[in-house]
Amino acid sequence: MKTTHFVSKILFYITRFLSIVYFVLAGYSALTLLTGWFLTFTENGKYFQVCYPFTNHPLMLGDYNMPYIVFEFLSPLSLYGLFFLLISNIFKIFFQPKLFTQNGINHLRRFYLTNLFVPGITIFIASIFVSLDNEVAIFIVLHFMLGIFAYFLAAIFKQGLNLQNEQDLFI
Repeated sequence: MKTTHFVSKILFYITRFLSIVYFVLAGYSALTLLTGWFLTFTENGKYFQVCYPFTNHPLMLGDYNMPYIVFEFLSPLSLYGLFFLLISNIFKIFFQPKLFTQNGINHLRRFYLTNLFVPGITIFIASIFVSLDNEVAIFIVLHFMLGIFAYFLAAIFKQGLNLQNEQDLFI
């Protein structure tokens, strides 16, 4: 069990760090696009470049039109920030003193509901405004499968919590 604690703790810190990175990039990009700070344009304003703070070196690039910015630039950054935050909470479950808790089940429930519904809804709304690549369907299927796996894991955790509570009553 020590290996599980060790690996889950490492994965928790990695995914939490990635979550922070994605959220910071999304926030910084939104601030840059709204204010024009550290923003440069190429090809007569057709493309934008979000630059590193206080420099003219590009950090991120994109097409300068509102549907692209919202649905293909800021949405993925924000949603993957959310994804890594939720998965870091899952990894946190595995190094807690008690494995089967209501809090752990709640984290799993948030994770599977988000993975089952948010990608499909987001892609459906985005497809109204922008044309999407065929590869996007792969991401929907992967997140859906991950959501189903997390659903089954939540069911196992719920059963484990019930058994743990029953055993606590006998002691």
